[in-house]
Amino acid sequence: MERVQADPLDVLRTRTSEKWTEYPSDVLPMFVAEMDYPLADPIRRALHSAIDRGDTGYVSSSNPVFAPFRQFARRRWSWDIEDATLLSTADVSMGIVEVLRAVCQPGDRVVVNDPVYAPFYDLVTEAGASVVRVPLATVERSHNSAHGSAHRLDLDALEAAFADGVRAFLLCNPHNPLGLVHERADLEAVARLAARYSVTVVSDEIHAPLTQPSATFTPYLSVSPEARATGFAVHSASKAWNLAGLKCAIVVAHDTATAGVLESLPIEVSWRTGQFGVLASVAAYTDGEPWLDGVLGALSFNFDLLDALLGEHLPGVTWRRPRASYLAWLDFRALGWGDDPAERVLTEARVALSSGVEFGDAGRGHARMNLACSPEVLTDAIVRIARIAHPRPN
Repeated sequence: MERVQADPLDVLRTRTSEKWTEYPSDVLPMFVAEMDYPLADPIRRALHSAIDRGDTGYVSSSNPVFAPFRQFARRRWSWDIEDATLLSTADVSMGIVEVLRAVCQPGDRVVVNDPVYAPFYDLVTEAGASVVRVPLATVERSHNSAHGSAHRLDLDALEAAFADGVRAFLLCNPHNPLGLVHERADLEAVARLAARYSVTVVSDEIHAPLTQPSATFTPYLSVSPEARATGFAVHSASKAWNLAGLKCAIVVAHDTATAGVLESLPIEVSWRTGQFGVLASVAAYTDGEPWLDGVLGALSFNFDLLDALLGEHLPGVTWRRPRASYLAWLDFRALGWGDDPAERVLTEARVALSSGVEFGDAGRGHARMNLACSPEVLTDAIVRIARIAHPRPN
């Protein structure tokens, strides 16, 4: 499979999205989760065709994205959801909030596993609940890179929180910012605990299509009847095909009771879905897999490159090779750059990373780097950062 090539910087800087407008032009933007690759041709054609025919109205009530998503899930993950209930909404964050609102009472507690995608904390409070932090456990795993620490779900700590009366668990599967693909046995254990303690699991699976071929993504709802009885999954093509601005996500329920929750939500939840988001997602799920495989190849190349660059230029910075996503979780603590190394990197190297402290207490001394870029941009970024760590004498 031929690797997808990133657009050149002069083209990227004509984009008007967050990644390319937040900072001055001397900054390399490697923070927000937008990719530098050109839009997949099937999606480009679908959107141009819609413009040509003026197809810019409301989303159809017979939403055409559901069938392609079911087929994609079966092909990609052997996940059969033909009889599941699907509901579309604008994005994964909105789907999470609406499900949590439906299953939680004001003041109920919701577990998150830090370090985790920073908006999780706000989504829980937006739903009227409060956050309970259960950090991921640190372990050594032979299948990961030799650098840094590996992680997994802390099942004992989760059980303690569940037994203490939390109402829901917001699961990141695969886990952002670590690129952690949870093992099936751990998800099965979560489902058993959720059933035992009457906890609802909401699984954010937006990074699932970006799982590397060497790993196996397991949808939470696929692992057992207990998972289907206790859980919801939220999916979107937005991360894997770079469609965040087009607004389409899918909430999945695969049990009579959980389906009833989706059916009880206000109709406006689904009306918020974007028409272009639906059309682009249909094209992605139907014809976008060759492009996606090319992106995975490009990311694998950049993972190898980052490993080599860190070894050569920044041996004090450690990381674990992601098994999903295009995000690298960099540990700067050995350099002594304080709780927020991203601040120094931006000021002195003119490289914008995501601040690790935003991902929770476990993110102190860390930063997240977006690797969905050209090898040249990645190389430039690491060389710039290395100049701070190893300044040349005057």
